Amino acid sequence: MNRHPAEPLPQAHSQAHSQPRPQPRPQIQSRPIRLGPRSIAALALVSAVGVAGFGWPLVAGPGSQLSAHAQDAPWLFAGLLVLLVGVVTATISESGLGPKAVAMLGVLAATGAALRPIGAGTAGIEPMFFLMVLSGRVLGPGFGFVLGAITMFASALLTGGVGPWMPFQMLSMGWFAMGAGLLPGPMGVPPARAKPRAWGRLRGRGEVGMLAAYGFVAAFAYGTVMNLAGWPFMDSLASTVAFDPHDGLGGNLARFLAYCLATSLGWDLGRAVVTVVLTLALGPTLLKALRRATRRAAFESPVTFEPGRSAAPVTPDDRTP
Repeated sequence: MNRHPAEPLPQAHSQAHSQPRPQPRPQIQSRPIRLGPRSIAALALVSAVGVAGFGWPLVAGPGSQLSAHAQDAPWLFAGLLVLLVGVVTATISESGLGPKAVAMLGVLAATGAALRPIGAGTAGIEPMFFLMVLSGRVLGPGFGFVLGAITMFASALLTGGVGPWMPFQMLSMGWFAMGAGLLPGPMGVPPARAKPRAWGRLRGRGEVGMLAAYGFVAAFAYGTVMNLAGWPFMDSLASTVAFDPHDGLGGNLARFLAYCLATSLGWDLGRAVVTVVLTLALGPTLLKALRRATRRAAFESPVTFEPGRSAAPVTPDDRTP
């Protein structure tokens, strides 16, 4: 059988088929870290224990003997610390955090811990709170809670503030950062083709203003919650502001309000003002930096491909002899 020699291809045609076709480019969609079932269960458990530990003086009936267990508080705090560690472990294991994400957690926690001594003992000036607001906003409620708890733990080791109050501080800071992640609008970096209703449109000055307002209110909430940790055991205070186990809910609420106004209002106001000022001044820049970092860390980022040009069918002329 005779074979016909392959005919030479036209130059233009061969050049057209010799050019490499564009490959689909992967798009990394950065999303906040989700809470899995175990993380939600651990977070609910630690929050329930924390609420009970913080608020039992307000719900204890007249003549309750709960005050007789004041010396058991360190054991309760130790158990709370174990639960917080459980939340951290469950979140890291279920979220599938990679090395970059864990490294980012360490960097942000170290930065927040380093910011705490700057204003320690100075009228409530605590710059670490604004970083927790921005981090919780960008990284979501789950990562925000873990970051807040770890940051407070690291800062306590750095400043020598280790004591029975430390687990309550960790829980309060975790709630503080988690609340920023629950605010409306985009929590992470939206993908290029995300639906507006799924990611929200609140960005720019509106977003920074919302975060500043949240930081102002949450700073007072943090101080109020922390007051509950020590108020029942302040027996040396005047009877008008001290916890009275024989009084009812209304009477103790009035005493607690007077206690907050007399002891922590100035500190809470200083914390709130510093948080607002730093959020307004540094918020836009740090939000961009954190969102850029989440793209590189690729938090639970599914890789999607954009459809490219369809490949041309191979013809007999394209085959080599």
